[in-house]
Amino acid sequence: MNRKIFAAIAAVCGITGIAHFTHIDKSGDLPLVAIANYGPHASLDASLRGAKAELADNGFIEGKTVRYEIADVGFDPTLISQMITKLRASKPKVMIVKSTPVAQFAKGKVQDIPLVYCDIMDPVAAGLLKDNMHSNKNVTGSSDQEDFEPFLTFVKTILPHAKTVGLLYSTSESNDAAIVRMITAAAMKVGLAVLAVPIDQSRDIPMRMQEFRGKADFLYVGTSGPIQPALPIIAAEAQKMAIPVFNAEEQAVRDGLALASFGVNYESVGRNAGKLVARLLKGDSINDLPPIFPKTEDHRCFVNKKLAEKFGIQIPENATVVEGEK
Repeated sequence: MNRKIFAAIAAVCGITGIAHFTHIDKSGDLPLVAIANYGPHASLDASLRGAKAELADNGFIEGKTVRYEIADVGFDPTLISQMITKLRASKPKVMIVKSTPVAQFAKGKVQDIPLVYCDIMDPVAAGLLKDNMHSNKNVTGSSDQEDFEPFLTFVKTILPHAKTVGLLYSTSESNDAAIVRMITAAAMKVGLAVLAVPIDQSRDIPMRMQEFRGKADFLYVGTSGPIQPALPIIAAEAQKMAIPVFNAEEQAVRDGLALASFGVNYESVGRNAGKLVARLLKGDSINDLPPIFPKTEDHRCFVNKKLAEKFGIQIPENATVVEGEK
């Protein structure tokens, strides 16, 4: 079985184990940065690389001037409590909390350690911040908030006859509610309709995908924790219906699962989180560290050449072309 399909089936069916922990160089007096991750995924992995790279650029070299304790729960929300409790017990100087459910739990349980969220679309809607301009108690962070209007404008340049964008969203995640709200507002500005199909459980995705048949001209798969791991299944079902898939991050384009991506560069999102962590480690107060949101230059566009040829699409000049898989 294709490894990507197996991984997606495992995520959809809830096949998971215990929270996974990595302990790195716990000896000595080096400051500890704890990283609570939701699970292994291309965008989450990229933001983690970005955070560590930014910290290194600020003089915090892993194993020399800083140490990390990293954990993930394999996208199983029932393990988040265990993960946060264990990381908190290590008394880190800062805890990076990646994804909405992880950050929400940490905010409710950890008040004595600075929390820097990462990979969260709308931190206000998620209850992490009171507004987009200020930190909230011990919480600040780096958002991956998309600018959907230029994304949808880009789609219309390569699919000029498109009328409706389809997307799945999890009813249990505030991050997904934010995506639906923002993409609906952007779609109205560019003359598109939105068909948003709710998902209560990940295993329902193949069945709910059928609601797009004959109704959606293209699909958007965002940064949803429950939805994103099932992208291979979504792509397979979309292919049967000849519906092109657009994604938020480039790896899906390289893997041949999405025709194109127009979204935030997740290494940039991670670097923004790393800037905040570096300042905290240097002694700055979290009250002086407002949250960071992506800028226009933090977005990138990728198109899969083989899929573009399959759909008869002309690749725009501002896109990065990848060969990918077919």
